[in-house]
Amino acid sequence: MAAEGTAAAPGTGAETAAGPPAHPVKRDWRGRRPFWGGLLVLLGGAEILFTLRAPLPVVLHIGMQGLAGYLVPAVMVLCGLLILFNPAQRLFYSVLAVLASLASWITSNLGGFLIGMLLGVAGSCLTFGWLPDQPLRRGRQRRLDRREERRAARTASV
Repeated sequence: MAAEGTAAAPGTGAETAAGPPAHPVKRDWRGRRPFWGGLLVLLGGAEILFTLRAPLPVVLHIGMQGLAGYLVPAVMVLCGLLILFNPAQRLFYSVLAVLASLASWITSNLGGFLIGMLLGVAGSCLTFGWLPDQPLRRGRQRRLDRREERRAARTASV
């Protein structure tokens, strides 16, 4: 425990009642998984499912309208959820999601009028390129160091 009048070293687990914890839980959860990639795949699949059921007068009927029209975006939604909650298998899920996104061009109103397909492909690419346990870039590391210094200065002055 830190002596009176001195600030505790960052990362020692010592917290004051005045300040929030050093790393919020939500940001820590998002940082350990390809969050934005999974979210884009999920949104792309949801958008394609929405356009299948939309009461639009100009709905394109291209391809198989039966099971495949609903199965492909459902696979995209499932891949998005699995990317978020099981990041260890992200490479398999991202390849499956990009194949489903490209298949939606044929089966589901031109990929949800192109928007859902592009969201799915972009999210899959982000997921495939995500690397866990990668050191922070220099600029981000400097910002974190400055934030920790300010937090330590604040707790020392209180």
